Amino acid sequence: MYDSSVAPLSHSLKALAAILKKAEAYCEARKIDPNALLTARLYPDMLPFYRQIHIATDQAKGCGARLAGIAVPSYPDEEKTFAELQARIAKTLDFLGSLKAEQFAGAAGRTVSLKIAGKDTELKGADYLSSAVLPNFYFHVTTAYNILRHNGLEIGKGDFLGRTLS
Repeated sequence: MYDSSVAPLSHSLKALAAILKKAEAYCEARKIDPNALLTARLYPDMLPFYRQIHIATDQAKGCGARLAGIAVPSYPDEEKTFAELQARIAKTLDFLGSLKAEQFAGAAGRTVSLKIAGKDTELKGADYLSSAVLPNFYFHVTTAYNILRHNGLEIGKGDFLGRTLS
């Protein structure tokens, strides 16, 4: 469970941080107000870019903590600048990096209790990871990517997949 959660979540968060860096450089080079990207949405009823980052990091830290059987770290959801969002991603990566594989022993069968759409829900760890966390995490990472791409940032599949990470 550790290898199926911490490694892919961390990898995608690193790719997201690299994309965020490109977005900031894009704004600087073109003299674009960063808020034009940070508050951009794909559609009026969708959440803005910065909230996509909040939710993706919430999914990652919540997954790591719940599967490790420890308390989920709380973040205030106040980050709205490139620097603040980078710091949030870094804090999430640091948290995931602090987890040890042995903390995940028995995680597949461990009951995870959480609220989904306002309802108390219990899932086994394996189901929580495969049917709740990973789809939700990738939805928000993909939406963040798509918001930036839609607004002209020259990124591609390799950026999303983290192929450009050094």
